[in-house]
Amino acid sequence: MIDPRAIVDPAARLGDGVEIGPYSVIGAEVEIGDGCRIGPHVVIKGPTRLGRNNTVYQFASLGDDPQDKKYAGETTRLEIGEGNVIREFCTINRGTVQDRGVTRIGDHNWIMAYVHIAHDCVVGDHTILANNASLAGHVKVGDYAILGGFTLVHQFCRIGAHSFSGMNSVIAKDVLPYLMVAGHMAEARGLNSEGLKRRGFSAEALRALKQAYRIIFREGNTLEAARQRLAPLAAEHTEVATMLAFLEGVSRGIVR
Repeated sequence: MIDPRAIVDPAARLGDGVEIGPYSVIGAEVEIGDGCRIGPHVVIKGPTRLGRNNTVYQFASLGDDPQDKKYAGETTRLEIGEGNVIREFCTINRGTVQDRGVTRIGDHNWIMAYVHIAHDCVVGDHTILANNASLAGHVKVGDYAILGGFTLVHQFCRIGAHSFSGMNSVIAKDVLPYLMVAGHMAEARGLNSEGLKRRGFSAEALRALKQAYRIIFREGNTLEAARQRLAPLAAEHTEVATMLAFLEGVSRGIVR
């Protein structure tokens, strides 16, 4: 299952059924879980761990040094979960000691061609990062978020769960869960209603989220006033409670 033209360090740990294509280079501190398929011309440098059943296409670079001038050769990590698809020319860097020292990708993500995920990012589960989306350092992306093609995210921003960005969006502040944003600079364009319906959100949950959206974006409230207005609604609806909890962690401001 390992092409003879691949270069695999003897210290690398490979699970059962791993496939490695020609001219790929697998470093000493790399662990690849059962059933992973690594295409040709892939470079994986450690310390990096891939869980089971990931597919990595040609010319991807995983686990190389962070693009951070403060990096001075410290031991940091990249951790990738299970069932991810990582397409051509993606770059995913390890973390830095200025953060937690790890870049982490969850499970069942679809990471399309030319995506860049910088040091110390945390990507949840079931996300889609379309072609050429780029995350600067320390970005957090919630479960089921979708970033349209050429979306650019500023360092330290948070992208809430179930949110959606249109193509060519430039995001320099936090994006609330369930939101749809677009533009340069990105602006709120309403709830990601179609996406939420497809994922089985009830009509009652959608009504509550629409009410929360009005409180935050349509009534001219400050963030503090919006938090206070949302509290009774959050007590009745877990989806609004998720939005309120996200608001309480805002430090960069939110996309409005």
